[in-house]
Amino acid sequence: MVRSLRWEDGNLVLLDQTRLPAEIVETRQETIEQVWESIKLLRVRGAPAIGVAAAYGLLVGLKAFRNFPLAEFLAKLEEQAAYLNSSRPTAVNLSWSLRRMADFAARRLDWLDNAAQLYDQLVGEAIRIHQEDKAICQAIGENGLALIREGTGVLTHCNAGALATSELGTATAPLYLAHARGMRFRVYADETRPLLQGARLTAWELQRAGLDVTLICDNMAASVMSKGLVDICIVGCDRVAANGDTANKIGTLGVAIIARHFDIPFYVACPSSTVDLATCDGDGIVIEEREADEVLSCGAHRIGPEGAKVRNPAFDVTPHRLIAGFITERGILRPPYVDSLARNFG
Repeated sequence: MVRSLRWEDGNLVLLDQTRLPAEIVETRQETIEQVWESIKLLRVRGAPAIGVAAAYGLLVGLKAFRNFPLAEFLAKLEEQAAYLNSSRPTAVNLSWSLRRMADFAARRLDWLDNAAQLYDQLVGEAIRIHQEDKAICQAIGENGLALIREGTGVLTHCNAGALATSELGTATAPLYLAHARGMRFRVYADETRPLLQGARLTAWELQRAGLDVTLICDNMAASVMSKGLVDICIVGCDRVAANGDTANKIGTLGVAIIARHFDIPFYVACPSSTVDLATCDGDGIVIEEREADEVLSCGAHRIGPEGAKVRNPAFDVTPHRLIAGFITERGILRPPYVDSLARNFG
């Protein structure tokens, strides 16, 4: 299984996902500006992977300040964490990871002698964030496994796979585990315009792993569901509000509405790091607007007229009432989500 990122000999190495599926290219991140750009330009993407990359990216930025006085080192940490956090606004894992690193540092100021010691401690915390993400993906897979049966048809949107996390993915974790146990089922992957994460990433990684995956255009989802080929929808998420409203890749809301029409259960795979209890509902989630060229072009080919007006929100919000359950590392949570999310992640 291809890894989205790794920490090797004190260096952050990212798989450049913008080059997939044509090329497998890894890049060593030399500066914090390079990490910021890699997050912004989706070289690393997927909420959990962004969180892990941000923790390691902060280390990349702080490496040059290990000989600074402790107070100045901490000021640099806050400054560089704020800078990295500005790269993308919607996925809560980014701010969660950076806040966790900053809080970790603040708690150790009274018993460390110098910045070099604190840097080494921060390396350990970033590695813990990475290892926890792997464990969370495994637990989500185990908890969602009961939803996959012999012959099940699963529809997913965008990429909430191994490439979006440390391994296994969130929405795909039950699929990988079911496949490993010899279960036969089929997956329908929406292509996910405008950047085609479903086509370039999900279909690619599932096919490499030997799963039965069929790539479909986004506008085929309703037709596929109407023919009885889909028994369950499982998607990932970038932020879950306290009431269960969920931000995920643009087009997820349409999938949820169609699934409700055909009485197909719609599940969200949700790691604890994506739960944002400080945001009451979906109205409080900031939606990232991206560049017009992503819509006007498909790869190197221009498909829209010069000067056309464009809307390009990267995410939409699915209301909690359309969600059958959240597959989390602590089990499958059911409505009312105000209670079940707070009870498990408060």
